[in-house]
Amino acid sequence: MVMATTVYNVRGHALIQQNVAITERMIYRLQELNIQYVYIEDSLSNGIKVTESVPSKVRHDAVAGIEGVFSRINEAKMPQNLVVLEDSAKQLKQIIDVVLKEVKANDELLTVLTDVFTYDSYVFHHSFNVTLYTLSIGIELNLSPKQLEELGIGAILHDVGKMLVSEDILMKPGRLTEEEFLEVKKHTEHGFDILRKLQSVSLLVAHCAYQHHERLDGSGYPRGLKGDDIHPFAKIIAVADVFDAMTSNRVYRKAMLPHEALEILYAGSGSLFDMNVIEAFRRSVAIYPNGMVVELNDGKKGIVTGQNKGLTDRPVIRVIEEKGEELYSPYELDLRTELDKVIVGFDADYEPAASKIK
Repeated sequence: MVMATTVYNVRGHALIQQNVAITERMIYRLQELNIQYVYIEDSLSNGIKVTESVPSKVRHDAVAGIEGVFSRINEAKMPQNLVVLEDSAKQLKQIIDVVLKEVKANDELLTVLTDVFTYDSYVFHHSFNVTLYTLSIGIELNLSPKQLEELGIGAILHDVGKMLVSEDILMKPGRLTEEEFLEVKKHTEHGFDILRKLQSVSLLVAHCAYQHHERLDGSGYPRGLKGDDIHPFAKIIAVADVFDAMTSNRVYRKAMLPHEALEILYAGSGSLFDMNVIEAFRRSVAIYPNGMVVELNDGKKGIVTGQNKGLTDRPVIRVIEEKGEELYSPYELDLRTELDKVIVGFDADYEPAASKIK
């Protein structure tokens, strides 16, 4: 097997370069590092492009900046030591400017499975991903530049209160006790207490940290707010937060695929999450990323080769199997025009019979 994309470590250095043949030792090492997937070159997927939603350097620089801000808070230990964030406000705005520039310049849909990398702390990468998704939603909702800046900073800092929660609890592989869960829930209040005292960020940013776990029906925390009592920015961050949590590998469970996570969001639409926010997000993210093997309602199987903006559930696919038989000559099918065909599932374990493929 030959790598189709490069795998990076937490510092942005390449672990395995593109076009390198993979050995058993490499596979073992990837498993040790909790890498759950890689892109492999093969004849069926020849020519399919996997593009980064955000360049690796931008991602790693941003994550490093977020880590620096959070680490200074952690070192201070006490929320009263406000200088640790006052000096970082400018850096946070620079991160937002760079990410916004990349998102606006990229005509492609956000692809969750493109950035293959290891990480040493879930919180920092989660904060970046939530910021990326949040800004994409904000752009779809036609927010102003000023609103996008505030929203982005709120997204970066939404989990800052977790720096005051025990890492043993945050990284616990098993089910949390009731007492431990109550401790985790306090991160919203910790974050609010830290951010509301800062002159360099708006009070709205503090409320993003405070309210991102509130739900429309009042079932959220910390205050059980309902409907319009929840700030619109918190509703946006809530969707981005839950989606990234579901599509990321955690110590206690494996990641879901994008379409599975989106189905769960839709299941909570109107009761937990804002429907307009979910719809804006759906228009931004590739539900079926390039390279995924999907199944159609007529029994065909194909590899996703491209996306249709605004029709994220109707990508372009390369049909590789019909009626259980692999095709000698795969062909392209654009679901944007083939309205009688819909994706009904995916095949994560598909293995082509190489001897039958030209």
